[in-house]
Amino acid sequence: MAIADQLRGSMDADDFRDYMLSFLFLRYLSDNYEAAAQKELGADYPTVDAAAKQVPLAVWYAANAADVLAFEKQMRRKVHYVIQPAHLWSSVANMARTQDGELLNMLQAGFKYIENESFESTFAGLFSEIDLGSSKLGKGYSERNAVLCTVIQKIAEGLADFSANIDALGDAYEYLIGQFAAGSGKKAGEFYTPQQISDILSTIVTLDSQEPKTGAKQRLESVMDFACGSGSLLLNVRKRMGPHGIGKIYGQEKNITTYNLARMNMLLHGVKDTEFEIFHGDTLTNEWDKLRELNPAKKPSFDAIVANPPFSLRWDASEAMADDVRFKNHGLAPKSAADFAFLLHGFHFLKDEGVMAIILPHGVLFRGGAEERIRTKLLKDGHIDTVIGLPSNLFYSTGIPVCILILKKCKKADDVLFINAAEHFDKGKRQNQLSEAHIAKIIKTYQFREEEARYARRVGMAEIEKNDFNLNISRYISTAVADAEIDLEATHQQLLKLEQDIASAKEKHNSFLKELGLSLLP
Repeated sequence: MAIADQLRGSMDADDFRDYMLSFLFLRYLSDNYEAAAQKELGADYPTVDAAAKQVPLAVWYAANAADVLAFEKQMRRKVHYVIQPAHLWSSVANMARTQDGELLNMLQAGFKYIENESFESTFAGLFSEIDLGSSKLGKGYSERNAVLCTVIQKIAEGLADFSANIDALGDAYEYLIGQFAAGSGKKAGEFYTPQQISDILSTIVTLDSQEPKTGAKQRLESVMDFACGSGSLLLNVRKRMGPHGIGKIYGQEKNITTYNLARMNMLLHGVKDTEFEIFHGDTLTNEWDKLRELNPAKKPSFDAIVANPPFSLRWDASEAMADDVRFKNHGLAPKSAADFAFLLHGFHFLKDEGVMAIILPHGVLFRGGAEERIRTKLLKDGHIDTVIGLPSNLFYSTGIPVCILILKKCKKADDVLFINAAEHFDKGKRQNQLSEAHIAKIIKTYQFREEEARYARRVGMAEIEKNDFNLNISRYISTAVADAEIDLEATHQQLLKLEQDIASAKEKHNSFLKELGLSLLP
């Protein structure tokens, strides 16, 4: 962050974030690739002159031109990608250090190579938010080149501490996303779910859906986030399941910048390009061909679905949408708030034995009209498993309190578990925080379906129906603290004692006043 403060200059925080995270990404890919190359080449990996700042792989390529193709083929098999020596971070950093006039051209060529040729699958547009020809960097080529040399040199110095630990770069990337989110206010909600809320969702969906008390599943064939932002929620699920615990990760994101962040974030955390698929497009209009399969036998479905979609987004709920297979059984969310449209989209692709956890504003629990009809249908069909009310001001993008809805297509319990965690938090300067103990309490209550006065209660459908299928948490869990009973006899004795103490103190005080010849207290 110190680098950002020093170098932002004419760039705003969002622009600088894109440059900073892209260079951090290049550094990660390079370090990972060079470590794998050293292992692959063994004794043939060149020993170079550190003072001359030589790049070992560049030296090897120059001396072994005939073997390069076979080497790259082997690297694609083992690391899943190739980076040309001239495009490695160490090469770029050396050019920056020496103020090389060709740095800008080399970077452009390197980014293009990584997008189109490095990986088996192409990552078209991965660096599309990094405009190396931007006037924000300078008026002409040489001015832009000089600015980039300075920026990269400073970033290289700042990242030197991470040289020994590749995993730390993934953590640094995640940390920076969080820091930029904290600094950029409302825009941040588009791409970042605070870690503490992410922990709750990811833990819940990795527990056995039918019998949560038996603990975590051994494996998830697939996990999906249809509004994945920078991918932090998906990565959190993967972290819990372990690197081999998920068959494939799927994400969708409409914002191009955030979509690129998500793809970089996956690769940065060691998710191979064959292990994830992230699509750029609108979830509400269902632009992803994979999800438009009309044959029910071929319809994709997912073991776990997590999501933190934009709250109460206005959307085009056209009449044609009413016939959309995702919505036609439940109804269409109103144009004023797409919350239930997002929910139904995810629910449509949930496996029968799967579990879905989605963050939504409290309005979905009680608003009337079309939303009431959708909510009623979901409740009558037994799909809403748990409602968790969270404290206000947990998000960078909004101060409103939110809830987590947990949905299942086939659930064992014939009631709904309400958890009122709204009063359980640590107050922070900018955002409120959930401690590890707060998070553990929410998860334990869900996992064992425990009841606790003023915190959690299982409510049968008959009671929910009496409340017209309104899920407002305060209807089912009283947060009022009962007035303490007053023991009149004990209070009477306390007052008598006080009276005696006053009389004794007054008598003593008057004796002093009398000695001094002053007026006594009446």
